[in-house]
Amino acid sequence: VQLQASGGGLVQAGGSLRLSCAASGRSVSQYAVAWFRRAAGRGREFVSAISSTGDTTDYADAVKGRFTISRDNAKNTMYLQMNSLLPEDSAVYYCVVQSGYTYRDLRRIEYGYWGQETLVTVSS
Repeated sequence: VQLQASGGGLVQAGGSLRLSCAASGRSVSQYAVAWFRRAAGRGREFVSAISSTGDTTDYADAVKGRFTISRDNAKNTMYLQMNSLLPEDSAVYYCVVQSGYTYRDLRRIEYGYWGQETLVTVSS
């Protein structure tokens, strides 16, 4: 499966961005998908995940209440709506797809398919 992320850019603190991730090569409708990010000088960080049906979501504490993950299985696409952005949200963001077993805890799932990054820069 190939994943193409888009929607990143430069925004002022308090602003919003919507990231999109289009999958191709196979349907991802039966798999959990997630977003990770990596800020300069920091390791990779879980941001959010959503189950295959969309009925279960999970968010890192740092983004809870500000970010919303969603998916459109008909379009084979997932989204990350980011509101009230903070400078510390600046990072490269990656969309990923489940490659291992399914767990109720979305953070236990192995996400083996990684897409190209999209850069988010939030100015203060």
